[in-house]
Amino acid sequence: MQEISRRGLFLGGLAVAGTGALAACSNGPGTAQTNFATPSRLRPLAGQRVVQHQLTAKATSLDLGGTTVDTWAFGDTAPGPLIRATAGDMLRIQVDNQLPTDTTVHWHGIALRNVADGVPGLTQDPIAAGSSYLYEFTAPDPGTYFYHPHVGVQLDRGLYGPLIIDDPHEPGDYDLEWVVVLDDWVDGTSRTPDDVLADLTGMSGDDTGSMGGMDMGGMSMGGDPPFGDAGDVTYPHYLINGRVPTSPDVLRGKPGQRVRLRIINAGSDTIFTLALSGHRLTVTHTDGFAVQPRDVGALYLGMGERYDATVTLGDGVFPLIAAPYGKEGQAMALIRTGSGAAPDPAIQIAELTGPILQGADLQPTQASRLSTREPDSTQMVHLSGQMAPYRWAINGAPYGENDPLLINEGDRVRLELMNMTQMTHPMHIHGHTFALPSGLRKDTVLIKPMSSLAVDLQADNPGNWMTHCHNIYHAEAGMMIALKYRT
Repeated sequence: MQEISRRGLFLGGLAVAGTGALAACSNGPGTAQTNFATPSRLRPLAGQRVVQHQLTAKATSLDLGGTTVDTWAFGDTAPGPLIRATAGDMLRIQVDNQLPTDTTVHWHGIALRNVADGVPGLTQDPIAAGSSYLYEFTAPDPGTYFYHPHVGVQLDRGLYGPLIIDDPHEPGDYDLEWVVVLDDWVDGTSRTPDDVLADLTGMSGDDTGSMGGMDMGGMSMGGDPPFGDAGDVTYPHYLINGRVPTSPDVLRGKPGQRVRLRIINAGSDTIFTLALSGHRLTVTHTDGFAVQPRDVGALYLGMGERYDATVTLGDGVFPLIAAPYGKEGQAMALIRTGSGAAPDPAIQIAELTGPILQGADLQPTQASRLSTREPDSTQMVHLSGQMAPYRWAINGAPYGENDPLLINEGDRVRLELMNMTQMTHPMHIHGHTFALPSGLRKDTVLIKPMSSLAVDLQADNPGNWMTHCHNIYHAEAGMMIALKYRT
């Protein structure tokens, strides 16, 4: 990753201040389309399996483990229901919106057909309160994915769930599987994500310190490496599988069993550091693609990233810790293979003090590499913004005021991701994966402060797609841009 000169740059804010960057994820002014046609129904191919689910988005009360919150969720759980299929299956998912406002569902990481991508104003009309919408798509690639809304800051409620696409050719050489969903939680604790966003966007350049449940660009973090200022929001709770550390989720197994972990960071504003006490993890996949196995004591997960890892269990009770980078507190779950008391919820484990894997340092397997090819075109993706006033942008303007990235079907496209701010941004592209210079395939990658990264994608999925920071508050304050195929 290349470092950019800091001279003359102050969060890249010159092009953003005063632009009115609040272009909601649902409708960016100047680019949003309305009155989308109802998508044509998909017909299964001969022998193709159809996996059907229904999701109901609604207001509900959740017990996080002794802490009850009023929130929005799919059904009455957070995470929402596990959706599982096999690569090549058709998914047919009916979404019933019982919320008091519009919503959608985005299938994060899936290279699906454009009309099913779930971005209102770009691929569909929003699902109005009291109505429903049918998503139909084929899941082409195995991997660990998840689903969530793409409207406002709804992701920072309980509206998310795991989506697992199995590989029919995988040997399955493990005894247990554990889907581990990380989250930062504020909703229902006297504040909502919309309250937090309103406070953030209401700040002026004269505001200092921490206010209204916000962390002023990580000022309290001290800008520690490697990610600088990593988040804006102070959260009262951090969760694993919807549970607080005082009442953790528990995986029960036997000593010597081999476990596959499918780890999803569904947080909205938090990079997590994850480790299992007394164990080393073997990382095998990132964002659905196989990597050369890497034994680690701990690893970072940016918002929207997913990692698969295996571990052979010892005998006892072991805390799985997800520590929020640059913030106070932690999330905890337990693996129990023997007798023993649960550890203190605030336990500090040694693995978090040792070397920590940054996902971009992984190496791909040969089978998961993007074929070698010189790019046909290059698109600049310059990230800029500032905390006060709270404005974020791509290519000098917020979403709705910036020009879309225009590409041609069949091209190899190089995206020059350049972070001109003092914060780390998890950049995510819809409908595609990209290759890092090492050949590592991902759909979400952490771009460090004042640095750049060139990634290549194959333009093989025509449509209008979103590219954005997966810090949901940055995205909602303008750090998004459309990527459109020329017709």
